[in-house]
Amino acid sequence: MLLYQPEKGYRVNSDSIFLLDFIRRFRPKGKLLDVGAGVGILSLVLARDFPVNVTLSEKRSEALAYARHNFSVNSLAVEAVEGDFLEASFEGGYDFIVSNPPFYDPRVTQSEDPGLNAARYAQHLPLEAFVAKVRRLLKPRGRFILCYDARQSDRLLRSLAAEKFQAEELRYVHPKIDREAKIVMVAARLHSRSLCRVLPPLIVFDEENRYRPEAEEAFRLAGTHLVTAPNPPASETADTHEE
Repeated sequence: MLLYQPEKGYRVNSDSIFLLDFIRRFRPKGKLLDVGAGVGILSLVLARDFPVNVTLSEKRSEALAYARHNFSVNSLAVEAVEGDFLEASFEGGYDFIVSNPPFYDPRVTQSEDPGLNAARYAQHLPLEAFVAKVRRLLKPRGRFILCYDARQSDRLLRSLAAEKFQAEELRYVHPKIDREAKIVMVAARLHSRSLCRVLPPLIVFDEENRYRPEAEEAFRLAGTHLVTAPNPPASETADTHEE
């Protein structure tokens, strides 16, 4: 599967690969919304491997152009909504909403690159407002699956609980066995009575800085061939409307 991305700015990273692997546990089907889709890696691979009808939400026009092309070149259908997720209009009634959102604390020194800034820092998609809108768009038994900064786990779980979400499964990702977790992956449902399952951690590298087998398998299952291109390729087949 070809995946086009820009030569400069925010590009595909391992967070999305590991989140993809986490989402696979739930065998998604039906209507799926990918929030902050970037070049579309999450929903592109899910559309290839599962029976989902995909909608992309992305505020950066350049990233969305790459995403549209990625669906087109891989002969997959997609609807795309360009604009701020919190302001855009969607049909609603989604079975799955997935996201690798911007989550870095805005109080840190920020990148001056507009694309990197929009993709990384939480002021571009404030957590509480994000979760509240997701609640309005999900079906009653739909799943919300995302990754976030592990250091903000408490805030994430509070935000979910405030909107009547129950975190049903949770998994931390550690660079090495003796390092702090970098991200947390969470699958949540509205009004669920399930207890939260905290899965064994995903440890990415071994002592020799090689990918451990589970991390390596996640990349293999993603099965993407990354192609860098200086400009968003033109695409005619995907349906996009602006908000």
